[in-house]
Amino acid sequence: MRGSKFVILGGGMVAGYAAKQLVELGLRPGELAILSADNSVPYERPPLSKGFLAGKDAEEAIRINPEDFYRKHAIELKLECEISAVDPKRKRLILKSGDQFGFDKLIVATGARPRSLNVTGANLRNLYYLRTLDDSRAIRSALEKARHAVVIGGGFIGMEAAAVLAQKRVEVTMVLNEERIWKRLFSPEMSRFFEAYYATRGVQLIKATAVSELRGDGVVNCAVLANGQTVPCELVVAGIGVWPAIEILANSGLNVGDGIMVNEYLETSEPDIFAAGDVANYQDVLFGKRRRVEHWDNAVSQGQYCARSLMGERIPFKHVPYFFSDVFDLSYEYWGDASGADQIIYRGDFSKNSFSVWWLRQKAVVAAFTMNRPDEERDAAPKWIESRQTVSARRLEDASHSIATAVEWT
Repeated sequence: MRGSKFVILGGGMVAGYAAKQLVELGLRPGELAILSADNSVPYERPPLSKGFLAGKDAEEAIRINPEDFYRKHAIELKLECEISAVDPKRKRLILKSGDQFGFDKLIVATGARPRSLNVTGANLRNLYYLRTLDDSRAIRSALEKARHAVVIGGGFIGMEAAAVLAQKRVEVTMVLNEERIWKRLFSPEMSRFFEAYYATRGVQLIKATAVSELRGDGVVNCAVLANGQTVPCELVVAGIGVWPAIEILANSGLNVGDGIMVNEYLETSEPDIFAAGDVANYQDVLFGKRRRVEHWDNAVSQGQYCARSLMGERIPFKHVPYFFSDVFDLSYEYWGDASGADQIIYRGDFSKNSFSVWWLRQKAVVAAFTMNRPDEERDAAPKWIESRQTVSARRLEDASHSIATAVEWT
């Protein structure tokens, strides 16, 4: 039976960054194998709905490591390698081919799969989900001929895809099942800002409804909404969330639920097996709660953390949740967890596309959003969240003074 000392199951961002970190920490040739169902070496996912989708980034530019990196460091990279089961007790992976692959230590980084539409017409061509490099390629090709598109969902995938399509001179209609854009993350004031911003760039938003049917003769030509509207389109992009990819773990004995349940060391319920990235439901020591994060920074940080753990480090994973996005000519960042906040403070000027938002709980900063703000605000956000810094709301709101004046010392 073939095998390796260290094995990463999944060829996404966790694998790319873990491999890079392991090499930097002195990985010996032949000690690492990556088993990936993908057909490409590990690549960055954010460009798939931004630069790569827009045709600005080449495939080579979005690879985490150069293609020859794996050969150079004698890392076995098995592409289009599908796994049917994981056997933790005997420390082996069962391949769909019938072969087995052994490991001493394993990182499970199988990621997530897009939720699919469950409506009549969901099998029509030109309905796309955006998760992989192939998905982004296919949408990029389809939008060359499309004049009208429907984007379903108002989260970061929906917002980014809609922005790219609109900039390609496609008439875009966004269909949201909630009454405002990205209600889960944005405050009402933020939603109003982005809705107006999109509207002035030609994007039509239809809120508080859902797509109930797609119609067309083999290829979609319109979307029928639950409110009775019919929206003509030659292209549909659905960004309605993802499911953690845990199917192959069903009979493994690993503790699974909303993802693979791991502790503060990203360890699963079985010895020598870790989980990282979108699939990992971990114990967040900063916020004292369990969470599963589906963003770039989490995959990078947890991949690097697991690499250090494989090499002997053992300290809890401690990280402020973070993500960023680019839409049209705006770039913004978000840190923390706003759930449970009892106060929201706005700093800056919405009319000038330059503002930050601060969520407080009992005067302590628990989350922050910044867009076109001074570096001192960007620098303060994660530090304040990690340290549970208490601030004066009145001074924080006053953008005429340095943000440092908002700090309350005890």
